[in-house]
Amino acid sequence: MCLASDPKGGDLQSLLRAEYANALVTIDLPRPGAQSAVRRARLWDLDEKLHCPIIGTCISIDELQRFARRFQFAGPSDDDFTVHVAAVNLARSRNPVSEALQRHLERKFHLAVERFGKLKSDAELLRHWIECCNRGEVAGPLWAVCTHRGVSAETRQRAYTDIHMLSHQVGAGQAADARRLTHLAAENAELKRSHTREVAVLRRQLAEATAGLAERDEAVEQAALYQKRLQCFESGQAYVEMGQRLLTLQASHEALLDSTRQVQELERQLKESREASRRLLAERDTAVAERGALEQLLNALDSPVCNTAGSDDCAGCSAALTTRCVLYVGGRASLLAQYRQLAERLGITLIHHDGGQEESLSRLPELIRGADAVVCPTDRISHNAYYHVKAHCKRVGKPCLFYRGGGVSGFAVAMARVSRGEFSVAGAEAG
Repeated sequence: MCLASDPKGGDLQSLLRAEYANALVTIDLPRPGAQSAVRRARLWDLDEKLHCPIIGTCISIDELQRFARRFQFAGPSDDDFTVHVAAVNLARSRNPVSEALQRHLERKFHLAVERFGKLKSDAELLRHWIECCNRGEVAGPLWAVCTHRGVSAETRQRAYTDIHMLSHQVGAGQAADARRLTHLAAENAELKRSHTREVAVLRRQLAEATAGLAERDEAVEQAALYQKRLQCFESGQAYVEMGQRLLTLQASHEALLDSTRQVQELERQLKESREASRRLLAERDTAVAERGALEQLLNALDSPVCNTAGSDDCAGCSAALTTRCVLYVGGRASLLAQYRQLAERLGITLIHHDGGQEESLSRLPELIRGADAVVCPTDRISHNAYYHVKAHCKRVGKPCLFYRGGGVSGFAVAMARVSRGEFSVAGAEAG
């Protein structure tokens, strides 16, 4: 910290003791016959005892700290009291710091200087100073009074003593103010909490009121709508409109019924057409198969009859069919002779089982094992015999052909398929 040396050669501690040893000091009065000042006093022209109250009262701590940093007469870690003492020490003589403080005070309190500059007598200065103190206006009037060209030593002494006593009062009042501030802070916190609760309650009430207003507006709109509809009913216009709508709906309903009936009729015709088409296709397929079988049968009938057909001698014949013995289960008993004749013409020995009508089903396993293949018309056999034949053929791996149609043509088609080897072990049902 850079401090100006004490003009009397003392250090800082000596300066502090000399500065605050006596709180009340008497400013030297001018000698008799001395002439009044011709200009306003400067900071360094004032009595040393006035520097402390002027700098402490007229210059704030922040402003003083800025001057200390600017002119480097105090370090960054120095407290406010040390900076104040250093500034008071520098104000005793004319130097860059005191000149800067002088300019700052003149700019800051130029209005007070101008107001007090209009006063000509020392009595007016004293009266005006007392009035300012009573109003609590101290800083500007203190600087204006102490530097006034016509001020007396007594008035300066009065200003000094007033400032000194005011400092005591302020110090005592600060403790009370601190207590009041603590109480007021607690009271303020409670008021804030109460205010927050009240605001929350009011906001909730506002929201409820807003919702109520919205419901009321909606109810009003609904009531207006109901009133309008009621007026429409009372005037009879609603009945007229309803009658017109009813007639329109009836006409639309009748047209819809007609369209529905037409669609249903078309759907029925389409269904019948599809069924007829399926029947025709099935009949066509059956006719084609029967034609092929009949053609094969006619070719076989035109060929010479084999006298050894179905016997063991067929094994050495090059013209013999692969299947020599066929078990025919079910069918029409009245057509059995024709079945056998057709089979013999094809070189096939036909053995027959009626499917459990008169013969026992217990003979089927033996007959199935003795035959080369099994043929069964599904529409001329019981369900029990059907499943019995199918299961046993699958068990022993015997070729089996199921087909529809118990007539001679159906039998001829089945025999033709058997001669071509068109059957399966499991026994797939033929169309």
